[in-house]
Amino acid sequence: MHRSDDRYRGGDEAAGIDTRHALSFGPFYDPDNLRFGPILACNEERLAPGAGFEEHPHSHTEIVTWVVEGELTHRDSAGHSTVVRAGDVAHLSAASGVRHVERNDGTDPLAFLQMWLAPLEPGGEPSYTVVPGIADSTPYALPGAGAMLHVRRLTEDERTAVPDAVRLYVHVVRGRVGLGGEELGPGDAARITDARGLAAVAVAGPAELLVWELAG
Repeated sequence: MHRSDDRYRGGDEAAGIDTRHALSFGPFYDPDNLRFGPILACNEERLAPGAGFEEHPHSHTEIVTWVVEGELTHRDSAGHSTVVRAGDVAHLSAASGVRHVERNDGTDPLAFLQMWLAPLEPGGEPSYTVVPGIADSTPYALPGAGAMLHVRRLTEDERTAVPDAVRLYVHVVRGRVGLGGEELGPGDAARITDARGLAAVAVAGPAELLVWELAG
């Protein structure tokens, strides 16, 4: 279990950017916390109105974004421009190289979770996909990273099975969740190897969690 309070603090307070890193990232280096399977980063981002990340490059990375509240404006050098809202899954495949901008162009605070995964093979052409309002019963596949994202929204006391997998990465977005005898709150995560027969249950109210099913 990795608690929200144990995340590395980053961002730029003066620029309206507040970031919490779950794994080593930039100057926040921990040789024992570099990655989990293909997951290279799991960053909680909070942007004040008007704040954002100006154009910057990525390559050989699968970047998945989940908006918690507010609206995220995305523009990239491959010609994509969109606004990502809560409940949408956004996937940027950086492939051989792409540049993009991420901003809060709205009037309300923006909070989002961004996860970086290593591709199984380098290269290729960049692509960008948004699935609006993804349903609980519709997992999002990232075959290029050997991964599958499951969204679970639970009512109080509702229980859901989590996949059997070589590795699972479970992140609680909202509410409180019981899993494997532990209770997790917002921002907490579980990294599980050789998962078999596990279930998650919402405790003390509704909950939302993201479950990464990882092949390696």
